[in-house]
Amino acid sequence: MNILNKLGFGPKTADPNSESSSIAQGPDDDVPAPGQQFAQFGAGCFWGVELAFQRVPGVTKTEVGYTQGFLHNPSYEDVCTGTTQHSEVVRVQYDPKECNFESLLDLFWSRHDPTTLNRQGGDVGTQYRSGIYFYTPEQEKEARESLEQHQKKVNRKIVTEILPAKKFYRAEEYHQQYLAKGGRFGFRQSTEKGCNDPIRCYG
Repeated sequence: MNILNKLGFGPKTADPNSESSSIAQGPDDDVPAPGQQFAQFGAGCFWGVELAFQRVPGVTKTEVGYTQGFLHNPSYEDVCTGTTQHSEVVRVQYDPKECNFESLLDLFWSRHDPTTLNRQGGDVGTQYRSGIYFYTPEQEKEARESLEQHQKKVNRKIVTEILPAKKFYRAEEYHQQYLAKGGRFGFRQSTEKGCNDPIRCYG
């Protein structure tokens, strides 16, 4: 750790033995809206993944953020150091009367390559790993069954982790609905339910 880090400047390094680590590793204690459920997915850069879930009928809210790491209140810069063990995720709130967890899993598999470890395309790092983070035993069961079924369709080993949903840290505001807001170039992409327009991911 350099002198700037010691003085409190620059990205922080996670300490798995610290008190803040126990907070970060605790369960997601946020509560969905009445009658709604949460689901959490990591599938590479969260911008395009979020837009895909925004388009799903029955999905009532999406947020991008960081989870599964050892640092309390991480910033994007912290996560990008690769030392905090966070995953970039989309937390999906959905109405189970209109959208079931199975359909969310189907979209998850279709949006990324679950056989590449800590990588999606040109994005490399532990924060880009493939993961399904469950809130209920039913979600865990469905996730594991879905992985088994999907493994039969691909010829390489799936490396997706399936773990309990841990504390969710909402990413900085500029990351939220990034592609819907137009990204860096101002090219807004549709969030209309059922939209099949290609998702273009850009920084």
